Amino acid sequence: MSPTEPGLPKESPNEPQGPAAAGFARLVEIMDRLRSPGGCPWDREQTFDTIKPYLLEETYEVMDSIDARDWHGLADELGDLLLQVVFFSQMAKEAGYFDVSDAIEAINSKLIRRHPHVFADGDAKTSDEVLRKWDEIKATEKVRPNGLLAGVPRSLPALMEASKIAGRAAGAGFDWNNVDEVLEKLKEELAELDGARQALSQEKPGSQEALQDEIGDLLFVIVNIARFLKVDPEQALRGTNSKFRRRFAHVEQGLEAQGKSPREATIEEMESLWQEAKSRGL
Repeated sequence: MSPTEPGLPKESPNEPQGPAAAGFARLVEIMDRLRSPGGCPWDREQTFDTIKPYLLEETYEVMDSIDARDWHGLADELGDLLLQVVFFSQMAKEAGYFDVSDAIEAINSKLIRRHPHVFADGDAKTSDEVLRKWDEIKATEKVRPNGLLAGVPRSLPALMEASKIAGRAAGAGFDWNNVDEVLEKLKEELAELDGARQALSQEKPGSQEALQDEIGDLLFVIVNIARFLKVDPEQALRGTNSKFRRRFAHVEQGLEAQGKSPREATIEEMESLWQEAKSRGL
């Protein structure tokens, strides 16, 4: 199917159409001005490596807005995230690598190519079928000389990396048959963790390293339990972190009303306030 055939979105004209396109074009122009001679000294000094931390920071701020259901804030944070895309693309243009239009064309082509059930004669009735086809098409697009897992960035947060590499391996058939088998593996890993803990208490050589290894194995199994139950482990843990923040804040406030700090309170007093927060749905 060619881009002019029915079923595919029409290519955009040269001139921006609508407020979104015009706004994006203005953002590109602003970034070009900031990086140009006579522009902003800070922006001009930045490199791909110095901007990387901001990309990660803005991504997490987007996630925070979603978790808080702060839709107005989400619009602002998505704008900040979009800035990172334009910033990287501007630096790439200056270096002669590519420009932002190449990045846009790349994702447009990829979306059409990986959705043959929408833009061509492919067939996918369920989300699982869509994901399986997506992975099949993706596998044909890139050469992976170092194996199936080479495409998973090592720079990802460890929990997210574990989820992705487990999913890749499962897609290749290296997987448990059902979640009950993974839960049995969890019991096995807990027993091994207990053995490593006892070795540490006996000050056996290498026991600290073994303990760390067993905790890593335990976390990896939990990630796979989440995968089988179709739960995003990153979001699950972020939700628990937020819940802990709320409940501990209640504990601190309750102790402050008693003229105490957490360090001055007993564990029983803090646990009582924690249960109170829990009963209130915090």
